[in-house]
Amino acid sequence: MTKPKHIVVIGAGLVGALLATMLTRRGYRVTIFEKRPDLRKVKIAAGKSINLALAERGIHGLRMAGLFDEIEPLLIPMRGRQLHELDGTTDFSPYGQRPGEVIYSVSRGQLNQIMLDAVEQASDSTLVFNQEVRSIDFDARTVTMVDTLDKKDQTVEFEFLIGADGSGSAVRQSLIKKVGGQDRSEFLDHDYKELNIPAGANGEFQLEREALHIWPRGGFMLIALPNLDGSFTVTLFLPRKGENSFEQLQSPADVLAFFKTNFPDAQALIPELVDDFFSNPTGQMGTVRCWPWIFRDAAMLIGDAAHGIVPFHGQGMNCGFEDCSQWCKLLDQHHDDWGAAMQEFQTNRKPDTDAIATMALENYVVMRDSVRDPNYQLKKEIGFELERMFPQQFIPRYSMVMFHRIPYQIVLERGLVQEKILDKLVRGIHHAKDFDKTRAESAIKASLPPLS
Repeated sequence: MTKPKHIVVIGAGLVGALLATMLTRRGYRVTIFEKRPDLRKVKIAAGKSINLALAERGIHGLRMAGLFDEIEPLLIPMRGRQLHELDGTTDFSPYGQRPGEVIYSVSRGQLNQIMLDAVEQASDSTLVFNQEVRSIDFDARTVTMVDTLDKKDQTVEFEFLIGADGSGSAVRQSLIKKVGGQDRSEFLDHDYKELNIPAGANGEFQLEREALHIWPRGGFMLIALPNLDGSFTVTLFLPRKGENSFEQLQSPADVLAFFKTNFPDAQALIPELVDDFFSNPTGQMGTVRCWPWIFRDAAMLIGDAAHGIVPFHGQGMNCGFEDCSQWCKLLDQHHDDWGAAMQEFQTNRKPDTDAIATMALENYVVMRDSVRDPNYQLKKEIGFELERMFPQQFIPRYSMVMFHRIPYQIVLERGLVQEKILDKLVRGIHHAKDFDKTRAESAIKASLPPLS
């Protein structure tokens, strides 16, 4: 398939807007249809991921699109996790050990606005809001949209269709119905709800500014990310049913008693706790696994539409942005032959997205429980030391995910090997300085080939 003349993108969220920006800068004519109103003109919905964690993979995609310089002033660096214990004590645990090894808190709304402006400023692109997919005819290459305001239909022709419409993707549902295959959403039995810690009386941050705050409580947790205005977006993760669950929190008294028992220091900082709890929606979390991602030379899925993941590794947005950069890299390699690029994209990218889905699920247990385990902290200290000793061979798994662009599948494979090495090195010791360096060197040289 040669270079398509008209590309229709369904979804003007983060991934759809970034990909459209990249494509318009390559000279393509792009039309984006978005189900929601223009978020530059309406307030973002409460309780919907107000801020996100931006890391290296996402930054690389923004740089490729020429947007990072404009977005950089919106970023707040988070150097590590600030753990909040039940007795009110805190402990800071850095993410990495080099100055640049940080992740960034960024406003979803502000980020998306800049990207929409970039699309709109392109000479050959069109943004249309309040448009929902009614049906897709892949053979005729038409998509019928319904206006959510006046309920009128319009049928739009496309040469190529890209589904960037999130984990509930209408494009994915139509594509799988057309070709068969797999379309499975695996929901967690835990939900989430967003709350807010406002800025102090003088606009100051009431918690450490450059940290992701976690109140780990075993089977559940609370987290908080900083915002530029001095506030923190707080997210409560709880089981849907059973002990310490959303099911049990039915009244203001229930909520206040629960926070007093489990998060007393956080409760003191959330003046609108009860109002926010009952007015903000309770969100579900799940993993989307589907195959295939493409239909002939006519359509493709990207981002959460192809591979939605749970949020516990902060990689949903970053993985979607990496999709965009990988797609454009393949267009370069195949000289804008979309047919060849499509096949390679889904074949190469699927194992990586399956790997990050697995790691995201595992990181929930780390965040809500393992971070308090002395053995976890000991292995982390030894892992940092091994990275200093063997920087081309041993890189902690979290660092490989967040601070590098090593393919996720390789990260998962090497991470399993590294965990086995650390398990052996911590046996019988209580301090990181006491691990057997000779044994470590032998194991690393035998099982971890150098990374390029």
